[in-house]
Amino acid sequence: MVMSHGGPGNVGAGLRRRRRGRGRAINEINMTPFIDVMLVLLIVFMVSAPLLTAGVPLDLPESRASALNVDRKPITLSIDARGAVYLDDAMVSDEQIVSTIAGLAQDGENERVFVRGDRSVEYGRVAEVMSIVTSGGFRRVALVTLPASQQ
Repeated sequence: MVMSHGGPGNVGAGLRRRRRGRGRAINEINMTPFIDVMLVLLIVFMVSAPLLTAGVPLDLPESRASALNVDRKPITLSIDARGAVYLDDAMVSDEQIVSTIAGLAQDGENERVFVRGDRSVEYGRVAEVMSIVTSGGFRRVALVTLPASQQ
């Protein structure tokens, strides 16, 4: 019994076809590295996003008061443990507080102003900053606290 191999001209045809395929450029995009990079960036942004909410790190006091309903982002003043006042991340002097807030206020004197005071700052300093803001004509001034922990 004789086995046919496709004739005398087809002996090396299969090998020749394989060799021709090696020299061609690959025209497909490998998406795996792209997806890996995107997942790493997603994780980095998810971890860093909560750290961007408040510019000045403070140890806020706790309170049982309910949260205010705010339709847009208010102007926030922060008072650190040394008594320095910050608007976002920029330090402002007592003389600059009213003019800086007035420049940012979209509703004029009806703009909501939040005061965040560190737990260790003196109560008198917080009251002083609040009086500066209210003497500038702003009447919607509120203190920011953390919710009371349930023990």
